[in-house]
Amino acid sequence: MSPIDPSPEPLRLELSAVVVAVTADEPRVLVVDGALPSGPLEPDHRTLELGLRAWVEAQTHQPLGYVEQLYTFADRDRTPGHSERVISLSYLGLAREAQPASWQNWYRYFPWEDWRAGPNRLVIDSILPRLAVWADEGADPPSRRQRIAVSFGPTERDWNEDLVLQRFELLYEAGLVAEAARTRPIPADRLVPGEAMTHDHRRILATGIARLRAKIKYRPVVFELLPPAFTLLQLQRSVEALAGRRLHKQNFRRLIEGQGLVEETGEIEAGTGGRPAKLVRFRREILAERAVSGTKLPLSRTA
Repeated sequence: MSPIDPSPEPLRLELSAVVVAVTADEPRVLVVDGALPSGPLEPDHRTLELGLRAWVEAQTHQPLGYVEQLYTFADRDRTPGHSERVISLSYLGLAREAQPASWQNWYRYFPWEDWRAGPNRLVIDSILPRLAVWADEGADPPSRRQRIAVSFGPTERDWNEDLVLQRFELLYEAGLVAEAARTRPIPADRLVPGEAMTHDHRRILATGIARLRAKIKYRPVVFELLPPAFTLLQLQRSVEALAGRRLHKQNFRRLIEGQGLVEETGEIEAGTGGRPAKLVRFRREILAERAVSGTKLPLSRTA
């Protein structure tokens, strides 16, 4: 007699969005009641992307510009307490912030990722000592210490801004973030600062931040976050906000001008409180000119 197949596990397909803007030199993400904008794929959604755009606009009234597929999250334990397995197709979207109500600074969720003022004291004074204790508790402390050194380099030279997801996963495994306490008992004083999100949405957000930090180095997507006319300082501050790193002003401007990414508008920005700054705009025709080789916007660090 052949074995009886168990009933298939109920599945639900969810569309979720990491929608990013930069406002007042800070990186923002759309958040609705502690979660990323999301909703199920419905029969009247002609495509996945149109379904996503519909959910974001319905929940936040924020129209989306640039959108790209990010990742598919299907871990069985991503939605504890649910009888069905939720598979999330996530997207990265870029927008110019219009309404402040639903936007949050993304360093509210990842305070250890902001190195714009120099070495992050949370990493040095709190995270690294707790990770060192966790490393010594394991069966293979040298392996754990190596992972810590790669993910949480304690100096500006060692810090890799792209490893956002790896750092969050390591903190989760070490039981240092609130999401880990949902599946195992963890004392509250062991957790590091950083606001949790619904289900695994902070993990999705970490994936989106990592993607964008990497992408601004080889595609000029940062211009999707800027107004039609802006100053070179506004451009630099926007890149710094996303990367969590300060950049060398002269080197950055040399890179921008050398690649012909912007052109002057003939106008200046008044009311800056200092020397008037020239307004520039992104040369969109450069996308066609460099469709094969790509347009680089590398991070030229201060160190």
